[in-house]
Amino acid sequence: MMTLTVNDQPLSFDGDPHMPLLWFLRDEAGLTGTKFGCGIAMCGACTVHLDGVPVRSCMTPVSAAVGKKITTIEAIGATPAGKAVQEAWVDLDVVQCGYCQSGQIMSASALLAQSKNPSDADIDAAMSGNVCRCATYVRIRAAIHQAAKALD
Repeated sequence: MMTLTVNDQPLSFDGDPHMPLLWFLRDEAGLTGTKFGCGIAMCGACTVHLDGVPVRSCMTPVSAAVGKKITTIEAIGATPAGKAVQEAWVDLDVVQCGYCQSGQIMSASALLAQSKNPSDADIDAAMSGNVCRCATYVRIRAAIHQAAKALD
C-alpha cells in the first residue's frame, strides 16, 4: 500500500508501483484535468508538479511520487503563481482548443514560483517541453509576463 499526497490530500494506492502517475491521477483519483498527449514525455500535456518541480506524469511511475507533494491543475490556482497564471490566461484569451493548457499552466506556474521576472529566453526555456498545436505561443509568453507583473 502506497500513500500519495495529491493536492494536499492523502490518497492510498494498492496497485502497480510502475503505473504512470498520469493514470493514477485520472483513473484512481478522478482528477482528469491532467491530459494524456503523447505518452512519451514529449508534449507536456500531462505536466504536474512534484514538490513544485514540473514533471511529465505519463512517464513518472507512481512509486516516484511517494513522499512528495503532487500538485495538479485542479489545485494550482491555490498558489500565488498559479492564480496569477490562470488569471492572465483568461485575460489574454490564451486558449484555443485547450487540450495542452493544463500542462502549459503547470509549467508556467513552476517558472514563476522560481523566477519572478523571467526574460523571454527564460520563458522559452521553461516552456520548451510544452507543445501547443494551435500555436498560441505568443499569447502564452504574454500571459506569463502579465502574471509575473501581477506577482510583484
